[in-house]
Amino acid sequence: MTTEQKSNDPLHGKTLETILTHLVNYYGFEHLGNKINIRCFNESPSIKSSLVFLRKTAWARKKVEGLYVTLVHDNLID
Repeated sequence: MTTEQKSNDPLHGKTLETILTHLVNYYGFEHLGNKINIRCFNESPSIKSSLVFLRKTAWARKKVEGLYVTLVHDNLID
């Protein structure tokens, strides 16, 4: 008999697309671009183009994931 354990990691089971969608829904691209100043959020932003950039750019992905973790920790999104 196995028991399921809930991970304390807020990123566990979340795709990058899900994380980005939550952030865009919460902030909108304009405010998100102010919080994390990367071109894919500030110039003709879209989820698709942002995902392409974030998947190739570890430092930017880390910033996005960090912002998401902060919002989850502060119970602003789930």
